[in-house]
Amino acid sequence: MKKGLLIVVSGPSGSGKGTVNARLLQSEEFAFSVSATTRAPREGEVDGVNYYYITREEFERRIKDGEMLEYTTYCGNYYGTPLREAVEVLESGKNLILEIEVEGALNVKRRYPEAVLIMLLPPSFAVQETRLRGRCSEAEDVIQKRLDRTKEELTFLPSYDYVVYNRDGGIDACADDIRAIVRAEGCANKRHPNAYEAYFHS
Repeated sequence: MKKGLLIVVSGPSGSGKGTVNARLLQSEEFAFSVSATTRAPREGEVDGVNYYYITREEFERRIKDGEMLEYTTYCGNYYGTPLREAVEVLESGKNLILEIEVEGALNVKRRYPEAVLIMLLPPSFAVQETRLRGRCSEAEDVIQKRLDRTKEELTFLPSYDYVVYNRDGGIDACADDIRAIVRAEGCANKRHPNAYEAYFHS
């Protein structure tokens, strides 16, 4: 069975990462890995579905033993991707989607060089700002922090393999672009190191 691709999708607030990834996950060729966290479950959340809820001591043990593909801290809690679950998805032949921020994406690339990093962007900074303000759900200072964070995040663009633009009303087109990247990567020469031998001895 052909091994799946590890696809990291990052993007600033308002890029539509969650919506695009949800569209991709409607296909059986893609899968999502459940993350682990040290925060307490919220009402309605289920262990092993929303997150794996573990203690800080257990999370730090996993970090020490190399059992986390990537991890970060947010609001005093650890969040990360268990390596074992990620490998199981890839070995099943499905393409694993990780929706993580830029620092985590680069950590994944260092740990797993075959990973494909995709930066998902709105058509422009102006469109992003319009989307964030259109939510009418956040205070002005929060919106400004998100916009300032975008300027930091995009300094990492040269480290990404692809840039995909999520234009207004273009969720399907955006998902199709990512599928096309996956198809092209599957045909990349670097992923077929034994092609010569296989051709003459199959």
